[in-house]
Order: sequence, then structure tokens, then C-alpha cells
Amino acid sequence: MANNPSSHITKEQLEGFEDAFNSSPKNRLSLNAVTKNSVHSVALNRSVVAGTNHTFSHELPSNEITEQKKTGRCWLFSGLNVLRTEAIRHLNVKKFELSQTYMMFWDKLEKSNYFLESVISTVREPINGRLFMFLLKNPIQDGGQWDMFVNLVKKYGVAPKQVMPETQSSSDSRVMNAIITAKLREYAAELRRAHEQGADSEVLQVRKVEMLSIIYRMLSIHLGQPPRRFFWQWHDKKEGFHRAGEITPLEFFERYVQYDLDSIACLINCPTADKPLNKLYTIEYLGNVVDGRIIRYLNVEMSVFKQAAVNMIKAKRPVWFGCDVGKMMERDLGILDPGIYDYGLVYGSEFKFDKAQRVDYGQSMMTHAMVLTGVDLDSSDLPTKWRVENSWGDKLGDKGFFVMSDRWFNEYIYEIAIEKKYLPDTLLPILETEPVRLPPWDPMGALAIAP
Repeated sequence: MANNPSSHITKEQLEGFEDAFNSSPKNRLSLNAVTKNSVHSVALNRSVVAGTNHTFSHELPSNEITEQKKTGRCWLFSGLNVLRTEAIRHLNVKKFELSQTYMMFWDKLEKSNYFLESVISTVREPINGRLFMFLLKNPIQDGGQWDMFVNLVKKYGVAPKQVMPETQSSSDSRVMNAIITAKLREYAAELRRAHEQGADSEVLQVRKVEMLSIIYRMLSIHLGQPPRRFFWQWHDKKEGFHRAGEITPLEFFERYVQYDLDSIACLINCPTADKPLNKLYTIEYLGNVVDGRIIRYLNVEMSVFKQAAVNMIKAKRPVWFGCDVGKMMERDLGILDPGIYDYGLVYGSEFKFDKAQRVDYGQSMMTHAMVLTGVDLDSSDLPTKWRVENSWGDKLGDKGFFVMSDRWFNEYIYEIAIEKKYLPDTLLPILETEPVRLPPWDPMGALAIAP
């Protein structure tokens, strides 16, 4: 750092800062208010609150709100909430929930294998290099992406919640994750050491399978063993009795969900200069199932991005999406709006970053996944606000449903999972192109993980 007279804070500058602060009564008012209350309480824009309602021109039927509790399983909850809409229809029941614990078990076992395979493939990388340090950082965190969800469903199917209910660790995963992460890092060191001592890839693979057996044991102790088969019978909403008998989770998905996972494409809206629009992208070393489908993002302009979501909702189809949920959100009221907090009024300085700058400078990235279940269209058929099914329980917002302004949609939604038939025909060939490979630390590699 340069050592020159202008590089440090001087006594004169401090006096100037103090005088400027004290010269404004509004600064003193803000100080008094914020030292006694949360800044969000002080900055809350009552006009936005008063102008927000939960009425929508296009709205899907409401399902009971789910709760991910103290975990980052939002992407699994929102994915299963999309699938259960089809299960409710095929089973002809009033309410239904799929097991998030079942999916969590297989995700963590697959992530463990993905991590150990990544360790084996990078044994020649320096241990203190950026790539290996990245791999070690969080090998089985709770977060994920739509394509990772698809991999799990295709390989393992789905199960009703009562077949594999919640456990203490599925509802509060911090300790389980920390213990298994410690074991995986220990295994990483062992595999690299074995390589240095001359072990070939076949020997490393044999040892990896032994390691995964231990990880399976640990996960089973925390989450219970996932069923390979289960007995299924149910009453429909007219009290009709049905018995399927013994069934596998894959058979359950094929019979009672029947969701065409291959019909879905992931769109992103990332307006940064390094990601030209109408191109396909992937993220290196991001995934869960080895040899499963890779992450594929088609970067499109916001008008295309948004119209695809409108088209889905008009067709009565819920939309999985990823966003930066922690920005400009009033949690208790369930409001997502860029104007919900008037920070400029409190601090006397406006915040002017646009979406691209927020991404480039580390101020925003995808942190959470939810489901769009409604949209309010004006007389010109343009959206003004959106209905959001969250997975934080029914005590927030409108019995767990949030309302998102269209301006918030523009600024903080990064990804949506859209049926290809609702995309412009000109974009479909791009989905078949070879994706541009982005490094694992790219902002678009962020996982939906907010609790």
C-alpha cells in the first residue's frame, strides 16, 4: 500500500467528519433511532407496506407451506414443492408432501462421492492452490441447484414424507455437516498421501468406496436409512381407498408424479460484461451426482426471462427460481421490494449499485430458492407483482406466502427453471450448444442455501 501523506486518516479529517455529522439534526435523529432499534425498523418504508397486497390476477391453488427449519435445503424444498403439485393431482388428494429428508440423504452421499472424485482428479494440484482450497471449503453443504435436484430425482426417485420423516439432523444440519466434513477432509488428505506414495487410480478408487461406506453409515445414523421399497396406500379427497402395495421411490415418481424433468431448461439473468446474453454456461466442479447432468444456464435478457415465468404461471405451472433473498426483504411481513427500506433517508447517502455491479463486486448472488405461484398482470398484461411460495413455515407473510414486487424480480432473481415450450423458438438451439465453462468461484456458481 502506498505510503504518502494522503493515504492515512488525519486529525483534521476526523474533525471534519465529526463537524459534518453534528451539523445535521437528521444525523442525530438517525443515531438516536438506530442505537435503540433495528435499522430495518427505522428504515421501513410504510408506503410500500401499505401499498402491498396479496391479491393476484393469476394464481395457482395454494398448498400447505413447508418449513426447512435450520437448514439450507431450500432448493430441495422448492423442487419437491413443484413436484408435489403433480402428485396431488395424480393421487387426487387435498394435501401432500414429499420427503425432503430422503432427498437430503442421497444428496449428501452423492456430494461426498463428487468431492472424493474431485480430490482424486486434482491430486497434482498444489494443496494451497485456489482450486483445491475451494474444493475443501464446503464439500457437503446443504445448498444446491435445479440441475442437481434433477439428478437426484432421476437416480433415486421421490418418497412420501411419512416414509422418511424429519430427524433432528435433517432439521438442524450444522453439527452433522461439520462432522462429515471433518471426515471428508481427512479422507482427502489420505487420498493425496496415497497418491504421493505411488498408489494408482485403481487403488484410490477401491479406497474411495470404503470411505463412502463410512459416510453412508454416518448419514444413516443422522437421517435414518432411505427406503429402497415401501408399502403405499392412501385415501383420496373423496375418501376413496387405494393400495399400490410395495413400490420403489422411482416407481412412485413414475406413477404418481410424472413430471417431465427433461422438458425444463434453466435460464439465468446475469447482465455482467463477462457473460454475453444468449449463450449457455456451466460451472466447473459444481454438481452432486458424478456423470449426472451438468449445470446448464442459458443467459437471457430480463424481458425473455420474465415472460417465460408469466407463460408458465398462465399455464397453471409453478416456477422454481433462485434469488438473493436477503436483499430488501421484510421477513415478517413477507415483502420483497427494492423500496421496502429507505436506507438513504437514514444514512443520508443513496445506494446506487445496479444488478451487474452488485454481482461483479460481491454484493449479490443467488442465495435461496423458492416457487412462483402467482402473478398480478396490469391492463397491458405486464407484471406488477408476484406470489411466492417459500419454505420458512406459515408464520411469515400471508401464511408463509410472500409477495414480490416486479422491481425486486428485476434486481434480485438470477435463475428460473422453465419448460422449453414457453421459450422463444430462437433460443432452443442454443440449449444444445457446448456451454462456456466458468470457474467454480464464479458468482453464478453460488448455491441456494439460505435457511
